[in-house]
Amino acid sequence: MADVLVTRQFRPPTEAALLSLAVAACYYAAGRLGLLGRLVVEGVVVTPIWPPTGVAVAALLLLGARVWPGIALGSFLVIASLTTPGLTTVVTVVSNTAAPLCAFLLLRQIGFRLDMARLRDGLSLVFLGGFGAMLISSTAGVGLHVATGSLDKREFWAVWLAWWAGDTMGVLLVAPLLLVLAGPAGRFRMRRWKEAVALGLATLVLVPLAVFSPMSLLFLVFPLLVWAALRFQLAGSVLCALFASVLTTAEATSGKGAFLHLSDVEIMVKLQAFNGSASLTALLLASVITEQRAIRRSVRRACEELAEVLEHLAAGEPSPGPPGTTGRRTASPGGHRDP
Repeated sequence: MADVLVTRQFRPPTEAALLSLAVAACYYAAGRLGLLGRLVVEGVVVTPIWPPTGVAVAALLLLGARVWPGIALGSFLVIASLTTPGLTTVVTVVSNTAAPLCAFLLLRQIGFRLDMARLRDGLSLVFLGGFGAMLISSTAGVGLHVATGSLDKREFWAVWLAWWAGDTMGVLLVAPLLLVLAGPAGRFRMRRWKEAVALGLATLVLVPLAVFSPMSLLFLVFPLLVWAALRFQLAGSVLCALFASVLTTAEATSGKGAFLHLSDVEIMVKLQAFNGSASLTALLLASVITEQRAIRRSVRRACEELAEVLEHLAAGEPSPGPPGTTGRRTASPGGHRDP
């Protein structure tokens, strides 16, 4: 066992370098996708959903802290694709790397499970990995704009809130999906495929109807999220929430549908309120359902073991011990033990 631990602890540097390059490529690709749905708040470009933060947190949870150079490299490449790198780029890259690292350390400290089969795991990802750790990147990023004079101090909080919400939504929507796909729960099964098809069709019909309608019917999305969480747990609810959030973000950037005749700030507030509500509903409800199902399975196994013990006792046989052990030999009525 010690040899295995040593082998896992000291990986070859080449493997860590290759993993970091893979993380950097995923981070950059996610960043380019996130920039497709950018908005302008007080003259500063922000993204309602910033997928790289979710990619970074998931990569750290799955691969360990050794891939942090890939996060830094990916962040630098995204910035370099938008503007000429300068001294301020260093601050942005450091903050974009420090925020996911902080989320990883906080989650590891409290015993976060990658399968997110407990309510405490969902709450930890929301309040520590999302709301808490992303304060670093948003504060450093907006503070840098104020320090360089590109943003007025009076506009700090509006831009800061939009920046922080975008980074947080990336963690709440993207990271759980990557964790599900990387774990055993990500191996899709064919059970209840008819219901899965029905849920998919309902999502493809109702979500565009809710988003594109100028009557603001976004509330129609939440029954779908409840259905997906109850029947398909985290995999179904996160996919449904991500699809709804991406479609809503695309419509918000064009100022149409439910976001018609709204100012830039009103669009950002309404969009982030919907994205936050959808992600929290999907994540926390799925965690509760998964935890309850695990408890029911444990109770069922305990009842089956108890019934087996009672059957043996009723038949006058020694009760079976734990798996891998043998039952104790009983003494005969004459005081001699059976051979």
